[in-house]
Amino acid sequence: MTPPTAVAVSGLTVRHRRTVALDALDLSLGPGVHGLLGPNGAGKTSLIRVLATVAAPASGRVELLGGDATHHGERTGIRRRLGYLPQEFGYYPAFTVREFVGYVAWLKELPADRAPAAVERAVRRVGLADRIDARMKTLSGGMVRRAGIAQAIVNDPELLLLDEPTAGLDPEQRVDFRALLRELGAEATVVVSTHLVEDVAAACTEVTLIEAGRLAFRGTTAELTALGEAPDGTADGAADPTTSAVERGYTAALRAHRSRTGTGTGALR
Repeated sequence: MTPPTAVAVSGLTVRHRRTVALDALDLSLGPGVHGLLGPNGAGKTSLIRVLATVAAPASGRVELLGGDATHHGERTGIRRRLGYLPQEFGYYPAFTVREFVGYVAWLKELPADRAPAAVERAVRRVGLADRIDARMKTLSGGMVRRAGIAQAIVNDPELLLLDEPTAGLDPEQRVDFRALLRELGAEATVVVSTHLVEDVAAACTEVTLIEAGRLAFRGTTAELTALGEAPDGTADGAADPTTSAVERGYTAALRAHRSRTGTGTGALR
């Protein structure tokens, strides 16, 4: 059986005033953990915001979880079924972690008899159980980020969108987060936008690389890694020995795309 498609966009164009952030992008995503890579200004955040239904495209079709995200009447139902962590998010500093995540559960219209347990489970999954009744203003930057991940997963979303989720996490927390991603991706569609290629290699099943608002590469992490290896499977001796094969593959994919399209580095978010 073909896995269901949670994300299907076609001809997606996003403009910021006179600048094109996404240029007629076509993309479909099913269950699993999908890494969204690209240089600064490639259009990653613009794509995540459209998929989260917080930004509208200039043109194109956006289908999420079988519904038309550009149709006002369908967006509310879609939002109940997705989770979203933006790069920067607001919260009431006096809220405890429990209250913050609980507030999002209320916004997602979780039944009152289910919400308290859902909040505790989400907080436990991100390793903040011992700080669940601490006020948000007392948390470190990494803890605030983990609370943000907790609110994104409190409703067990079918589509989870994470924009730079590991910012502020220490190496041990990043390892735990990768394990959580793999667990979530077993049943849901998870899209992770990040600059950390190693996180993608460790946790993601597929990689989407965009450059200047266009699709530059789509494939598995193994296929991306292979681009950074010599034909015999060894690292390219001409490459910087301090970089990993997946990082070299990322660079090779970008350069190949730029060679095909005649583009340079992007300048958009």
